[in-house]
Amino acid sequence: MTDSAPGPAPTPQANSRRTPWLSLIFGYGPVLVLPLTALGAWAGFPLALPIGKLWGAAILVFLAGVARGLSFFSPGGPHVSQMLTMMLRFSLGLLALIASPPVGLVLLLIGYASIALTDPWLARWGGAPRHFARLRPPQMAVALAGLLALFLLSLG
Repeated sequence: MTDSAPGPAPTPQANSRRTPWLSLIFGYGPVLVLPLTALGAWAGFPLALPIGKLWGAAILVFLAGVARGLSFFSPGGPHVSQMLTMMLRFSLGLLALIASPPVGLVLLLIGYASIALTDPWLARWGGAPRHFARLRPPQMAVALAGLLALFLLSLG
């Protein structure tokens, strides 16, 4: 009898650099809301800015959960860096919810930039699916563009 529990069932996507189509749809779909809310705010829709901030915070908190979930499948189990990353993303998202729009949007910009920087690295050492190395930078660029536009619109 062995002490180690079996790992997750291997999937064709686990070690593939190719981004699965579901990851494209469910990866880009939610972040596309951010530039769309920025366009709405620019067009004068009064709720677009708070909706964009709320949506950005909700997605960042969700992505903190994704980071935590992935840590269960890391070689050797969860690492301290993964727990700190998860807590940082969760905290930034939560604080963004209660902060004023400009401050909240800066917190979200920091959180989403951290994903663009750390997830490709995690994917290369096995702490995330390999396709995250290619998916996350452009996906987070879309989110960051929307958040930056919302931030600039929140200033005046």
